[in-house]
Amino acid sequence: MADRGANAHSLPDDWPADPDPILALNRIGSFDWDLDSGLMAMDGQALAVFDLRPDEYDNNPETLSVRIPEDEGRRLDETVAEALKAGVENYGAYFRMRLRDGTLRWTHTQGYIRRDDEGRPLRIVGLIRDATQELNDTSARSRRIDRRRREAGIVQSTTDALAGARTLADVIEALEDPSALERLGASDIALGLLEGGRVRLRATGPALGFIREAEHFRLDEPYPMAETIRTVTPRFIESRAEFERRYPAVTGHLRRSDISSAAYLPLVAQGRPIGALAVLYRDDTRFGERARTLLIGLGSTIAQSVQRALFYEQEKDLAEGLQQAMLPRSIPAVPGAQIAVRYRSARAGRDVGGDWYDVIPLPGGHTGLVIGDVQGHDTHAAAVMGQLRIVLRAYAAEGHPPATVMARASAFLRELDTDRFVTCLYADADLTTGVLQIVRAGHLDPMVRAADGTCTRVPVPGGMPLGLSVEFGQLQYPVATVELDPGNTLILCTDGLVERPGDDLDDGFRTLARLVREGPADLDDLAEVLSADVDRRDGQDDVAILLMRRRTGSTPAAGGRLRQHVAPGDPEALSGARHLIRAAVRSWGSGERADEIELAADEMIVNALTHTEGSAVVTLRVLTGTERRLRVEVEDTSSALPRRREAGEDGVSGRGLFLVDRLADDWGVEARGTGKCVWCEFVVPPGPAEPPPPYGKRPGGR
Repeated sequence: MADRGANAHSLPDDWPADPDPILALNRIGSFDWDLDSGLMAMDGQALAVFDLRPDEYDNNPETLSVRIPEDEGRRLDETVAEALKAGVENYGAYFRMRLRDGTLRWTHTQGYIRRDDEGRPLRIVGLIRDATQELNDTSARSRRIDRRRREAGIVQSTTDALAGARTLADVIEALEDPSALERLGASDIALGLLEGGRVRLRATGPALGFIREAEHFRLDEPYPMAETIRTVTPRFIESRAEFERRYPAVTGHLRRSDISSAAYLPLVAQGRPIGALAVLYRDDTRFGERARTLLIGLGSTIAQSVQRALFYEQEKDLAEGLQQAMLPRSIPAVPGAQIAVRYRSARAGRDVGGDWYDVIPLPGGHTGLVIGDVQGHDTHAAAVMGQLRIVLRAYAAEGHPPATVMARASAFLRELDTDRFVTCLYADADLTTGVLQIVRAGHLDPMVRAADGTCTRVPVPGGMPLGLSVEFGQLQYPVATVELDPGNTLILCTDGLVERPGDDLDDGFRTLARLVREGPADLDDLAEVLSADVDRRDGQDDVAILLMRRRTGSTPAAGGRLRQHVAPGDPEALSGARHLIRAAVRSWGSGERADEIELAADEMIVNALTHTEGSAVVTLRVLTGTERRLRVEVEDTSSALPRRREAGEDGVSGRGLFLVDRLADDWGVEARGTGKCVWCEFVVPPGPAEPPPPYGKRPGGR
């Protein structure tokens, strides 16, 4: 320590200050340091702290250097100098000193600085004491705090890791995480669960990867895990010798591993054991009271997570079983087409919802395609979906036109007295002609992928969702006609495939079009790509996908048939019927007479709608025999037979049957049970099918 002055300076009259006896009783020494002379007087207790005898100290601070290591003395001098310069009244410092036997111990000094009227430092009176026990206590307290923090951190980190675990696989992954094992100081874990009165190992880490013969064992077998579950009491095994003594049945397993000690923790949930967790260590481990308490607490936390995961998996299995029971068990083979379907449940909730698809064989060789979405993601949504699917299938199979099918399904949903509404799209497909009649109830538009890979959204006019249309009295559903070329693919889906967070619906359609365009040509592979996109996005909504590709090179067989209802006062229905007739004629290789057939059929339909009160039913079919003929039939509910009459020069009526007679090769009228049928036939030599026009364009300008 620095020499502050010469001994020749006169010392204060009260120097050195008398030590307080109470300080000595507390083993606290005192010193009085005159800064002008540089002398430092120390009482006997202070000398004892420095392990010096009175004859070994001459009031010179430099003498203390034999006890204070150089770096400690330098740090102490800097503390004193800084206090003198800063004008403060006191300072304190811990420093190490060397005892007579060479050992170091911690010492604490506290100095009080006396100054003159001008603030100049004159004297430092202070205390000095042995701080070894104090710092040891502080260090121990700090270690206890650190240990508690570490233990709390283990519990918190384990709880955090398990918080997001939904399945048992998630729980096992969290437990086997290397960082989690490191925090526990363990090398591995093993998890056994009760299943049917036996214990099944659901997780065995690398150290126990060889255990296969004991994956299932009885509760009465002499294994520590079985005993832990049976007695619902933790087991702590601190050495391999203890393992071999208490559980000789596991000795063979231990010799093939590096496990020496273990903690077996019962997993108890809702008051009953559900399994046990083994925390395994490579070295012999002393499980003190705190370690045991920590592990038992962790076992309780893990048990709740395991139970929650088991409940989730049971609910998931039940939900998936319910969902699969509601969806079609198989998709019927559709002549002239390839079908691919997929369903992906939501990643949130109960993994059950109201999305569905269906493929329905219809009268006349047609095929019904359905895609729908019931509001909600729960068992109620699935139940509504199941009932609605059955009813819609029944209405369609009866041969009702698409608009009627949708209107009746909406009325049925309203009668269910449910607050759910349903979006749905229904398509009546005639694959011999490629003509699709589509009705949309608040659902997404369909998309079509052409044979060259381009993908287009097909706008379809729509009505209100099922259920709401009845409530608002809007049961009219417009029918759109779309033609599907051979090799083209119809894409129907629910909104979970299109809607993406942060994007509007148009962006979603563009993204879907890109996926379809860049996707594989094989239909099943394409369905997998679309499903994988849903999985990748971890979608929060159910997704149903129905793809139908019209086969290339599939020409209609002789006896092709088309049937269409035309309601009175519905111009769109009449226009759609014309479109269907022309498309069928072209598809059946009779395009050279398409204008004649369409005109004759149009006149027959208009005649039926004009002179009767009900709807007309148009049937178009190919007849084979000595010559190939195409027959057009128009049925109505009136028994009055039509009369052929001549129209005047300025007349606008009376030309219908005259045109039919002039255009057709043969025609006639047949009485039916509730009305009549007007028919005409055209001789049509077989020829190649013609491609249909682009979407939205109808041949003949009609």
